Amino acid sequence: MRLKLPTRKVTALPLSAEDGRLAHMAASILLDYPTEERRARFAAVAASVASLPDPLRNAFEAFLTQADAMTQQELEIHFTATFDLKRKCCPYLSYYAAGDTRRRGMALVRFVEAYRAAGWEVAAEELPDYLPMVLEFSALSDSPIAQELLAAHRDGIEVLRTALEAVPSPYAHVVEAVSLSLPKIDEETRQRYLNLVNEGPPTETVGMTFLGNLKPFSPSGANSEDVRV
Repeated sequence: MRLKLPTRKVTALPLSAEDGRLAHMAASILLDYPTEERRARFAAVAASVASLPDPLRNAFEAFLTQADAMTQQELEIHFTATFDLKRKCCPYLSYYAAGDTRRRGMALVRFVEAYRAAGWEVAAEELPDYLPMVLEFSALSDSPIAQELLAAHRDGIEVLRTALEAVPSPYAHVVEAVSLSLPKIDEETRQRYLNLVNEGPPTETVGMTFLGNLKPFSPSGANSEDVRV
């Protein structure tokens, strides 16, 4: 008998644009690898999320409380064991639709096109579908493309949240905050994510859509900025 992960619904919150940007910047910092330098920013994140609506603030504070109880080494080990070694906890969004297949390269190209269409360039040290990078893009860019990227890979975000809850990992609270900040999930997307929760990312893409709902983007021109700073 195949075991199925429990799936818990998260109700999206109506947020102002400012609160949405603040939530995405906070999540971008907290979901990245917890170097000592990045962890030193956690106190500033805690102060910045204090003004967010209760469910969002509570999610961030739950992570920060649990992370604060861990040593630097413990948090780094947990991060690596969770995000690097667990297939359903992958922080790279296109992985959920493309899996470990040769076609994932095309999905990554679409991410790069999306950033460039909004006037941004991807820093070379990270893949363009890295969730903290996409969240930082959403926080700093006024372009609707950022929201389109997140919406196109909403099923992957929900799989990640569900898998982190099953670990269990304090990082589940941060991804819950991301889910709370996004528009209400539609039934088709919910069904896709339920299938991914139970079956995992594909190892073969025959007959599958590996780009999610992400459309092609055209570069928009001259003034570009790095997404990662």
